[in-house]
Amino acid sequence: MTMLDLELLQTFVAVVDAGGFTRASERVHRTQSTVSQQIRKLEEQVGHVLLLRHRAGKTVQLTEDGEKLLGYARRLVLLAAEAQQLMQSSEKSVALRLGVPEDFDSQRLMQLLGGFTRLHPAVRLDIVTGMSTDLRQLLEDGSSDLIIIKRDAGAGDALACWPEKLAWIAGKDFSVDSQDPVPLAVFPQGCIYRNRLIHSLEAAGRRWRIAFSSQSLAGIQAAVAADIGMSLVPSAAVLPSHHLLGEDDGFATPPATELALLGGDGASSTLRQSLVDYLIHHVTLEQHRFG
Repeated sequence: MTMLDLELLQTFVAVVDAGGFTRASERVHRTQSTVSQQIRKLEEQVGHVLLLRHRAGKTVQLTEDGEKLLGYARRLVLLAAEAQQLMQSSEKSVALRLGVPEDFDSQRLMQLLGGFTRLHPAVRLDIVTGMSTDLRQLLEDGSSDLIIIKRDAGAGDALACWPEKLAWIAGKDFSVDSQDPVPLAVFPQGCIYRNRLIHSLEAAGRRWRIAFSSQSLAGIQAAVAADIGMSLVPSAAVLPSHHLLGEDDGFATPPATELALLGGDGASSTLRQSLVDYLIHHVTLEQHRFG
C-alpha cells in the first residue's frame, strides 16, 4: 500500500481552504499547473476524485471522498508542522535530578514541583526516591543534582533546612498498654523515624516487635489505621483514622528532626539554582501554612 504524500496532502488542504487552484498556488508558492498536477496525483494515489472543478479550476467543490480525506489531511499536515517546529526549536530539554525520601508524600511533592515545571517547560525532572543514606550516596557520586533528606535538627550544612514535627500515632482501637511486645508499623532500616520509635520504646523499658514494614508512607498510614501497629510519622501525615499518642500513653514529644536540601560540590547551573530558589520559597510557605 502506497503511503500518502504529505506534500500532496498539504496542497489539497490549501486548494480547499483557498477555494480554488489560483489562490492556492499563491499560498504554496507553486504555479497553478503544478497545483493541478499534484491534486491529480493525489487522486490517483487514493483512487477517488476528490475535487470537482468549476470555471477552469477557479473554484472547486469537495466530493464525498474529498470530505472523508480532508479531516485526516488537516491533522497530518498540522502534525508534520508541529514535529518540524519541535525539531528545529533551539530550546533543548534539560534534566534536573532530584532525590527525595522514600516516605515523602508523593502527592505533596508533585503539587510542589508542578509549579516549577510550568515556569520552566524545557526542564525534565528526574525524581529518584530512597532512604536518606542512599540519597547521600547518589549526591556524592554525581548521580543527583539535589537531594532532600530527613535528619536530626542541625546535623550539618545545607542549602536550606525546614523543621519537621513528628507524631506518635495508632489506630482508633489500638491499645499500647494491652500489648506486649508493642507491634510497630515502620519504614525500612536506616529511617530516622524507625530509629526514634524503637529507641523511645527501649528507653521506656517496653518490648517491641516489627509487625509491618513498608517504604511507602501510604502503606504505613493504612497499617496504623488497621490497628496492625503504632508508628512515628510527620504530623502532616496524620489521618482522621489515626489516634494521636502522647504523654498519657508514655510518649513524650519526639525530638526535633528536619528536612534538609543538599547540593553537590560541582558548579551550580542556572536552572539548578532556579530549582533551589523555588524549593526554598515554596517549602517555606508550606511550612508556615501547615506548621
